[in-house]
Amino acid sequence: MRPLAAHIDLDALRHNYQLACSCAPQSRSVAVIKADAYGHGALACAQALEADVPAFAVACIEEALALRAGGIKKPIILLEGIFSAEELALVDQHEFWISVHSEWQVAALLAFSPRQPIPVWLKVDSGMHRLGFSPEEAPSVWQRLANAPQVTALHLMSHFATADAREGSYFNQQMVVLKRLAEQLNAPLCLANSPATLAWPTAHGDWNRPGVMLYGSDPLEVANEVTQQLRPVMSLRSEIIALRELGIGEQVGYGGRWRAERRSRIAVVAAGYGDGYDRHAVDGTPVLVNGKRCAIAGKVSMDMLTVDVTDIPEATIGSEVVLWGASSDGTVLPIDEVARYCDTISYTLLTGVLPRVPRHYHGARI
Repeated sequence: MRPLAAHIDLDALRHNYQLACSCAPQSRSVAVIKADAYGHGALACAQALEADVPAFAVACIEEALALRAGGIKKPIILLEGIFSAEELALVDQHEFWISVHSEWQVAALLAFSPRQPIPVWLKVDSGMHRLGFSPEEAPSVWQRLANAPQVTALHLMSHFATADAREGSYFNQQMVVLKRLAEQLNAPLCLANSPATLAWPTAHGDWNRPGVMLYGSDPLEVANEVTQQLRPVMSLRSEIIALRELGIGEQVGYGGRWRAERRSRIAVVAAGYGDGYDRHAVDGTPVLVNGKRCAIAGKVSMDMLTVDVTDIPEATIGSEVVLWGASSDGTVLPIDEVARYCDTISYTLLTGVLPRVPRHYHGARI
């Protein structure tokens, strides 16, 4: 059996969720498990968290229906709302909550007759310029929804463009707009994503929406005391399947990008871009072999990658290789560090792990 697997630590997931709650004890924290729980397996993660969370958040109704089919009973909010008016029947049947960001969604909702009122979160574009009503449009839309028998538990929500940044001027501009609007409407708020939950208490509202932090990734440009307590949930582990001795000047991999500057020992690892490991990983991207740091040498192939283990003489066929996360001895290779070598972010690495990589779940699942 091919040795590559994504090991999912559900105890770490619950720890990170409780950490999010401790950042904002006056708020309720939605657990964001969209995109298959950032590649970790939405149903397994929801089952592990359901006893602790007041609600889950997903991107679309397909993700919500899969959770209901798996037995998840807690409220589920559709962060992008409905994509067609026909979805409202399913929203009503399964008691989903929805966000509303466009006039056509408002019109569809107000033309619908649900069995019971639907909880609605009105999305405001406070400066991200993706989804949402402008701050000038929002008051009239709010009043229409507030007066509608189809609607209950109306909240105001938005999303921050720069909450992860050290410099906070644009974040503060967004906060001024949102606080002024919330006061005008006397509206309960849901604003904080992971970075705002971790670093901006002014953004903590009636609800927060921690996402990537639940999976152990630090979304901030500069780590703080809280992010240092995050625990990795996914550990992508494989093994050495072959070893090669190279002389000075010999090349490794497609295009011969890496050349040996000394007599070198190269390990071949069962993992590649066909599994979701990023092909953009440069020479020097860190890897753990038997809990010790070494580095990628040569371009990542579809099913394999190569690592310089010259300084790890005990490395042999079957030695454990950790591409990110925790090794068996507890040594951690942060996914955020690996992402920087790939010129990307942890979100793309986590969600990019492909279905052929089995997920092995560990820890408490309730």
